[in-house]
Amino acid sequence: MGSSSGQSSGSYDLSFKILLIGDSGAGKSSLLVSLISASAEDLAPTIGVDFKIKFLTVGGKRLKLTIWDTAGQERFRTLTSSYYRGAQGIILVYDVTRRETFTNLSTVWAKEVELYSTNRDCVKMLVGNKVDRPEKLEEIHGFRILKGL
Repeated sequence: MGSSSGQSSGSYDLSFKILLIGDSGAGKSSLLVSLISASAEDLAPTIGVDFKIKFLTVGGKRLKLTIWDTAGQERFRTLTSSYYRGAQGIILVYDVTRRETFTNLSTVWAKEVELYSTNRDCVKMLVGNKVDRPEKLEEIHGFRILKGL
């Protein structure tokens, strides 16, 4: 199921659990693969939950990031609810070419975070994905104008 980033998995100073959440097709898995292997690719939809481990050094401290990639389909939501527990970070991902994926962050995903997250100090990050899709550039530009960005 999960894999390491290829670096030695020796000891680490700090460990963080991070979740990627958002609608199906928003690009959560591709974002994760690009973080782990420095390559972006089109992937099949995640079934249930997957995870990857990334080791890195920041400020002289060795960090272990366990990044959980959750399925965006509604049928898997009961399965993924337990993965919110104890997360130190949650990355909410939307597809900038599909407005409903942005809207669902507040109508669906933020509610799930509120309901299932057990860490009051959990850091939340918003990521707009697929800005590199030239065939959708006009839609992206129109969305930015509409939102006043």
